[in-house]
Amino acid sequence: MIRAAMTRCYVFLATVAMAGQHTDLGVVHIVDDDQSFRTSTARLLAAAGFEVAQYASASAFLQQLSAAKAGCILLDVQMPSLNGLELQCELAKLALNWPVVFITGHGDISTSVRAMKAGADDFLPKPVSPELLIETLERTLREHATRHREEEARHSLKARVATLTAREHQVFALMVKGVMNKQIAHQLGTSIRTIKAHRHAIMEKLEAQSFAEAVLIAERLGLLASECGDAALTEG
Repeated sequence: MIRAAMTRCYVFLATVAMAGQHTDLGVVHIVDDDQSFRTSTARLLAAAGFEVAQYASASAFLQQLSAAKAGCILLDVQMPSLNGLELQCELAKLALNWPVVFITGHGDISTSVRAMKAGADDFLPKPVSPELLIETLERTLREHATRHREEEARHSLKARVATLTAREHQVFALMVKGVMNKQIAHQLGTSIRTIKAHRHAIMEKLEAQSFAEAVLIAERLGLLASECGDAALTEG
């Protein structure tokens, strides 16, 4: 049975290796006081193409955090001094949003619920199959990378909108809701020519190639959902 299990593992690792490396997704930080588990897991993940870092305790991880490369934390629950759940709380205080996958041989429902409520991405038992561990880490890292890209794109859009003047904010709020230039001019007490000039400036500042793209920017920032959007847009 052991030989068959090892054979399946090698076949799986070969398949993963053929699929490509995972180093572009970030580092898997193994935080566990069990040296044999850290070593064997690091070898497994390295063979699967992951970049790996090891820490013998939660305190050791915190001490090296400032120089650590972003990635996923594979975290044991029960460790001396600072346990996994306590480390999770410390990371939350530091506003570190790296994904956390707990792995433990002493888990129970209440512990897993606490971990998930605190933002853990997954909770795995020890021992865990190589297939499940690798699939979980790959999925977690890819989902985190996607969220990170979306958040960066959102920050970029917010920065563009922030460059608008107070009057441009007002025009933008109305134009993306389909209000015509003549109506906007009437509401704001100015000329159609002035509104056209504002719209041109808005499109340039937002780097929007079309009116549809400008509407999409407002939608992605949640500025079309309600009257709250108007307030956000018109604040200088």
